[in-house]
Amino acid sequence: MQVSIACTEQNLRSRSSEDRLCGPRSGPGGGNGGPAGRGHGNPPAGGGSGPKAQAALVPRPPAPSGALRESTGRSTGMKYRNLGKSGLRVSCLGLGTWVTFGSQISDETAEDVLTVAYEHGINLFDTAEVYAAGNAERTLGNILKSKGWRRSSYVITTKIFWGGQAETERGLSRKHIIEGLQGSLERLQLGYVDIVFANRSDPNSPMEEIVRAMTYVINQGLALYWGTSRWGAAEIMEAYSMARQFNLIPPVCEQAEHHLFQREKVEMQLPELYHKIGLQPPSCLPLSLTRGLDPIPHPILFPGVGSVTWSPLACGLITSKYAGQVPDTCRATIKGCQWLKDKVQREDGKKQQAKIMDLLPIAHQLGCTVAQLAIAWCLHSEGVSSVLLGVSSAEQLIEHLGALQVLSQLTPQTVMKIYGLLGNKPHSKK
Repeated sequence: MQVSIACTEQNLRSRSSEDRLCGPRSGPGGGNGGPAGRGHGNPPAGGGSGPKAQAALVPRPPAPSGALRESTGRSTGMKYRNLGKSGLRVSCLGLGTWVTFGSQISDETAEDVLTVAYEHGINLFDTAEVYAAGNAERTLGNILKSKGWRRSSYVITTKIFWGGQAETERGLSRKHIIEGLQGSLERLQLGYVDIVFANRSDPNSPMEEIVRAMTYVINQGLALYWGTSRWGAAEIMEAYSMARQFNLIPPVCEQAEHHLFQREKVEMQLPELYHKIGLQPPSCLPLSLTRGLDPIPHPILFPGVGSVTWSPLACGLITSKYAGQVPDTCRATIKGCQWLKDKVQREDGKKQQAKIMDLLPIAHQLGCTVAQLAIAWCLHSEGVSSVLLGVSSAEQLIEHLGALQVLSQLTPQTVMKIYGLLGNKPHSKK
């Protein structure tokens, strides 16, 4: 349940009033076209002939490996990063709506949370068709409509997979991707979403059908980008291969769970994929990715996969409030969250709680809470464009925003100390 709100570089050039949300550009560079995203579908090595087309094949020098060009809002202190290797600029902290909007919290509280988020520079709001059976999207849409914020000043993301009980209302068939997104737009009361995510992989739908359907909704103006959520590296690579083979639009990012105790995918698998897709000589790419390309002596820069991560506090486990007991007012006591209570009380859950207590001295040394330290640690990871926060009150959101100050204090020595206490740093299997 997460929705995204992002300022584009074009907004920075043409709307000076947006300075409250977005800081100055850190350097030259282009986006992916105007707000309608109509020019988004042509791959970097698109067709054409003559000297003009040949010149277009020569890429600009790439940014340093793994670099995310970052800027800071002048009045909010919020940091902005590129979404993967696209030109879309998103706040490094986003707001999710899973469990909370349309369910756990009242609409009034949801409006307070969204208002505080926007006023503090968050421009990324994430949701999904399945959250609260569609009520999360309805609540978000009602708030956005009442606020009257310019549509160009924020990024909305939604996720498609579980839409209803009928067999045709689930999965990633062309039918459900198109109809499911149309249903989300009706609930959100929007003409388009900025990013539509495939909310898990679907073994019953051919990859070519999925990529073609996502390309279609983008070309129709229903979405500007698409991404994956909880996909494996091999599945993401297959989607890229299909997009390049058939001149379609590839995903720009993966939405993945990432926190102190869930690390391998974001810290190992996605960076390897990010670099593999992002920068390779044509001779090193599969034939399906190089078909139609003229041989040139320069590497080809393809849009790569970045990551938007969720659950930085492991559904509230990384807060030290579960130490020795399950409080009556925590998420683990909510209907439908028995799995979380069971996780806390299992042996591995108790071990994780012990490690969280070990982090308290580091948090005290930095003058922050364990939660702020954990969120800052997630932001520190390579390739992470934005970390989605799930909160039940405006006060909780303001506390979590304090992680931005902690991020600048995470020296290599501090990070290594955290690694040592956790003892779970993932290693390459090569």
